[in-house]
Amino acid sequence: MYKTLKLVNKLRKIIKRFIFTKIVKAIAKKVGKDLIVNGYTLVTPTTILGDNVSFNGMKMFGGGQIVIGNNFHSGVDCMIISQNHNFDSGETIPYDKTYIYKDVVIEDNVWIGSKVNILGGVTIGEGAIIQAGSTVVNDIPACAIAGGHPARVFKYRNKEHYYKLKSENKVLR
Repeated sequence: MYKTLKLVNKLRKIIKRFIFTKIVKAIAKKVGKDLIVNGYTLVTPTTILGDNVSFNGMKMFGGGQIVIGNNFHSGVDCMIISQNHNFDSGETIPYDKTYIYKDVVIEDNVWIGSKVNILGGVTIGEGAIIQAGSTVVNDIPACAIAGGHPARVFKYRNKEHYYKLKSENKVLR
């Protein structure tokens, strides 16, 4: 009985991954090779994904372009929002019916933890790590480790080690 249940759960996981990956490929503007989608994920038609991208549950909203580089990994329940209501120069309050679009760029080898929110106009630099539960509202430099509300850099990766691994093409697959 236990073996049967274990097999059924494994099959469910495989089927979900297959379906979620197909949906992302159908909607995104461009998808690199080796995409893995382990959890329910929404992308926009302006989303561009690099190679070896892994989502564990991501929701992307808005009309701004979202570019995610190679070797990206996300935790569960993450969100990227690339548009906002026009509240500063609109015709009504608290906002009007127009939107302001802001692109999001996530460079290569970035890891974002679970329940991270990323707002429009942000660039997350190569090799950065975003702590679980954070809200990113400003750019994060390369190899930075950032977290909080708003996310702030509190540490940097060992850059020498990072670039050594990168030169040897040692990426998680």
